[in-house]
Parts: sequence; C-alpha cells; structure tokens
Amino acid sequence: MLTARLRRLTRFDALVVTSLVWFLGKFLRYAFPPLFGTLGETYGVSRAALGTAFTGFMLVYAAMQFPSGLLADRVGSVRVIAGGAVLTSAGALALVVDAPFLVLVAAMVCMGAGTGTTKTVAVRLLSRTYPERTGRALGVFDTFGTFGGVAAPAVVVLVAGLAGLFGAPWRTVFLAGGLAGVAVTAAFVVRVPRRLPDDERATNANDTESDAAADGSDATAGSPGLRTYVGLFGAPRFAAFVTVTVLFSFAYNGTVAFLPLYLAEETALTEATANLLFSALFVVSLVQLVTGDASDRVGAAPVIVLTLGVATAGLVAVLALSATAGPFVLGACVVALGLGAHGFRPVRGAYLLQVVPDEVAGGGLGAVRTLLMGAGAVAPAVVGVLSETVGFQPAFALLAAALLGATALAVVLWLVER
Repeated sequence: MLTARLRRLTRFDALVVTSLVWFLGKFLRYAFPPLFGTLGETYGVSRAALGTAFTGFMLVYAAMQFPSGLLADRVGSVRVIAGGAVLTSAGALALVVDAPFLVLVAAMVCMGAGTGTTKTVAVRLLSRTYPERTGRALGVFDTFGTFGGVAAPAVVVLVAGLAGLFGAPWRTVFLAGGLAGVAVTAAFVVRVPRRLPDDERATNANDTESDAAADGSDATAGSPGLRTYVGLFGAPRFAAFVTVTVLFSFAYNGTVAFLPLYLAEETALTEATANLLFSALFVVSLVQLVTGDASDRVGAAPVIVLTLGVATAGLVAVLALSATAGPFVLGACVVALGLGAHGFRPVRGAYLLQVVPDEVAGGGLGAVRTLLMGAGAVAPAVVGVLSETVGFQPAFALLAAALLGATALAVVLWLVER
C-alpha cells in the first residue's frame, strides 16, 4: 500500500519542479523592492534610478510572454523553461560580486527575460502533463509563485544580519537564489520530460526535425504563423474572455499598488493597520488550490463567475464602507477581494486552454498574458494620476467598475455556454 501511494505521489514530480522554477523566479523578482534602500547606498543612485531599472525588469518580463509561448509551440516547453531558468540564474549570480551599477541593471534585465519565459509556457506544459487535473495543477503552481513573493522580504531581512560571503550581505540572497536555480533547472530537465505525453515529448527531443518527420509533419513549414495567432482574436468566445482578463488585470494591479495608501488616507485606519490588512490580501492566496480543483470538478466558467463576483463585492464594499467601517469590517472586505482575485488566477489559465487550439496554446497564452500585463502595468499610473487630480474615491471607483465589467462579461459567457 505504501509503495502504491509513493508511486501516485511521484506522478507529481513534474508539477513540483516546475512550480519550484516559478517560485525562484518570483522570489528573485520580489527580492529587489525591499533592497532599494540598501542598493541606493551601495551604488550611490537615487530611488528614481532604481525604480527605472526595476521597470526595465518588468517590461522585459512582459515582452517575453508571447515570444516564449511562440517558441514553445516550435521547440517544446522544456527547452524554453529550462533556458529561461538558466538565464535567470546567471543574472542572479552576476550580482554576487561587486560591480558597477550598469551590471545591476543588466542583471535585472537578464532576470526579467529569464522569468518571462516561465508562466505562459508552464501553463501549457502542466495542462498537457495533467489533463484531468489541470485546474488543481495550476492552483499549486500559482501558490508556489505567490509564496516566492512572500518569502523574498523575509529572506532579505534574515541575511541583513549575517556576514556576507562575497562583499555586502545582500549579495548572499542572489548567490543562494542563483545556485538554487541551477539545481532546480537540472531537476526540471531530468524529471519533466518523463511525464510529458508522447507528442510533447517528441517536440522536446533532441532532433526536432526528425521527430516532426516521424509525425508526418514539418517542424518549420507546419509551425503556426503570426496570422494564426492574430486570428484567435476573431473568435467571439476567445476575444470576450481576453477582455475579462484585461479588465481584471487592470483592476487588480491598480488596487494592489495603492490599497495601503487608500486605506490609510480614506478610512480611519492607522498606517500600520492598513499595511496589516494589505498583507491579508496575499495570505489568502491558498484559495488557489481550492478553486483550481473546483474547476476540474464543475467546470471553469462557474468558478470564474464566483471568484470574480466575490472580488467585485470585496472591492465595492471597501469603497462603500470607507467612511464608517472599522478594521474588522474593512479587513473582511479586503479578504473577500483577495479570495476572489487569487481564486480567479488558476481558473483563468484552465479556461484559456479550453478556448485556444492545442497547436497554438503556447503563443496564444503568451499573447493574452502580454495584453493583461500591459493593462496591469498601466493601472498604477492611471490610479496615481486620478488620485492626485480628482481623489482616491473616483480612482478606486474606476477600478471597481472595471472589475464589475469583467464579472458581467463572465456571466454572459457562462450563460451562453450552458
């Protein structure tokens, strides 16, 4: 019995190592913001310069979504994810020794490019590896990534009190991250190909041309072109759900960027309490495991409607109760927002895989993620400008309207499919 149970568990080795690649990518990304003060002192640069460098990280990350998906459709998911992980590790290890500020910028861009290959391609890979449990697999994957962001600030604080191995103590964070990245990449390359279905394994094999010929197809001539990906947006169901994801991304990223400041200025909460409630928004991310599994059981569409509805109710309640509610009521509203927003994420990926043809899944998901991340990148700037010109309430009302629009459109999609 014990042997049989262990065999069942080993089936999920591909999920674990793929999730660890994502964990390390998110860990290294979110290690930078807590270090901005230290980095400013180390390199003698302003916060504006560091912020611009981090923007470069995120822009390169966003720009890699579609090309990485397109490349995965042509050469296979394992090669693309492994190559990105090696690039990320190299960027981290470049920060281990003292070097000019330009090296820091180049390392950040390098890590942005490397981590930008992971999410889109991993969704495709996991959906093919665990076709009957795609929602659950994506829930685990996203949860690993979320906790990479949670772990990074804690590790930064921990190493600050230790002696540095190579120069300043903060460099130990990137030494550990880079070495762990190399180890996890090796495990990924060894373990994941064994779990892939035959068609995906053939794409990832050493001789792509020979494998394609054995399939009766041509790896170059048979590969989908750019027109194929553009044509996806002509399908009403696909275009409608892309709109849902873009509206959600705009609302969520705008809210996350300014929620602590909004709570501190527009409610009776102290700054410390506002930050505590903001932390609660992320602590509830474990709900991704529940909603991912639920989508496997009852379908993605109803879970999407439920999660978006809960998120919308939470944000609208924060707006409506800002002037009168205390910390417990506002905390409950923030938790509702977090439950709905985090719960939506794995189901979003599962639904997209239902509406994107399998042969263009990588590039199709990459195109969608490029759009939603673009909308998410714009949102903080929009909220910042509106908050200074017309106030926080109208700015957050715009975010609530976007989330409400996403929910309404999701309801329409669900009703049409029933």
